[in-house]
Amino acid sequence: MNKVIVVGAGLAGCEAAWALARRGVAVELREMKPQKYTPAHHYSGFAELVCSNSLKAMRLESAAGLLKEEMRMLGSLTMQCAAKAAVSAGGALAVDRKLFSDLVTQAIKEDPLITVVEGEVEELPAGPCIIATGPLTSDALSKAIADRCGCGHLSFFDAAAPIVSRDSIDMEKVFFAARYDRGDADYINCPFNKEEYEAFWQELVNAESAPLHEFDKRDFKVYEGCMPIEVLAKRGADTIRFGPLKPVGLRDPRTGHRPWAAVQLRREDANGTMFNIVGFQTNLKFPEQKRVFSMIPGLENAEFLRYGVMHRNTFIDSPRLLNSDFSLRSDDSIYFAGQITGVEGYIESAAAGIVAGTNLARKLANKEPLPLPRNCMIGALAAYISDPLVEDFQPMGCNMGLLPSPETHIKDKRLRYETVAHRAIESLAEALKSCGEA
Repeated sequence: MNKVIVVGAGLAGCEAAWALARRGVAVELREMKPQKYTPAHHYSGFAELVCSNSLKAMRLESAAGLLKEEMRMLGSLTMQCAAKAAVSAGGALAVDRKLFSDLVTQAIKEDPLITVVEGEVEELPAGPCIIATGPLTSDALSKAIADRCGCGHLSFFDAAAPIVSRDSIDMEKVFFAARYDRGDADYINCPFNKEEYEAFWQELVNAESAPLHEFDKRDFKVYEGCMPIEVLAKRGADTIRFGPLKPVGLRDPRTGHRPWAAVQLRREDANGTMFNIVGFQTNLKFPEQKRVFSMIPGLENAEFLRYGVMHRNTFIDSPRLLNSDFSLRSDDSIYFAGQITGVEGYIESAAAGIVAGTNLARKLANKEPLPLPRNCMIGALAAYISDPLVEDFQPMGCNMGLLPSPETHIKDKRLRYETVAHRAIESLAEALKSCGEA
């Protein structure tokens, strides 16, 4: 029986192992936890969610909703477990992190074809293997990958948002609502008036950030999709008011008017005892976070259950290194999956794991790779990370801009996205049927 080594038990690694096992391939899943943790990971379970508990929008006509539906069509373990661990989050799919991790861990460990081996992997294994070690790949393995690929690896920073206790929020100053009343009113909204906002912004831009190591200072590069709130605020007095604090689609029931700005809090766990501050990824020192974020209306006496943190992420130069099936061009017995390939986000990482695992299983069975259509989201992401014409490669999350426009121009954006989404689902269904994966 063929045996594949999968390195990393995050979202991508677990999906890759699951896809292989579903196709009769024995897997040795190597994970360094609990013997060693990255600076951002703390829980011993697999598929630990770090920055947020949200898996983004559920609407099919959204990029994230479409991607999740495509993942379900491919037998995603992430989607199965997320459905069981879901918490209320309006129109988004958010999960209880611990329950989600426990469900994934249980499924992986109970599979008879998957053997879990604990301990850090410091060298690149001989193929067949899948490297799914994520954006916090250890220094030793990062060096081994860079040496093997013949080029240096890239690095950037992203940040995690703070979490506060529900009981410590002053509910007299906030209100529950979803923007434009889409979905249930699951978000806590903290409304600013003009004077409150200007005072908050002033303190935010002058707050003290945590120091970086000398190496990090030299290579510091912030990814736009996970911009620290204080960095974004320094771009202008109204930047965050038109970004994560935008009041559009909200109306304060106490005043009957739209706030000047509004901070949203999203449920973190199934019991609703913890809420994270949406869009407030940060690298501020912990005392500064307490001081400045306590200026948010309703959070004056907030109990911070976790402060925001910033950490270094690494990813390979995929357009130069990978084929569209996520195999290494210089050695097609080695595959990469997840955020180390430059797909950005939880579901994108999981989707890459599904594709890598499925394609390696097909290769071992002497079959061609998945014929992923360019007009489905998974196919578009695979095409992007393997496109040699992409020069200044940066991480990419799912978005409708990756997909071809409809043949007939549709002015209404929602209808256009609905058309694109249904076309993607139909194309993927036909492709899976044609290759025996339906």
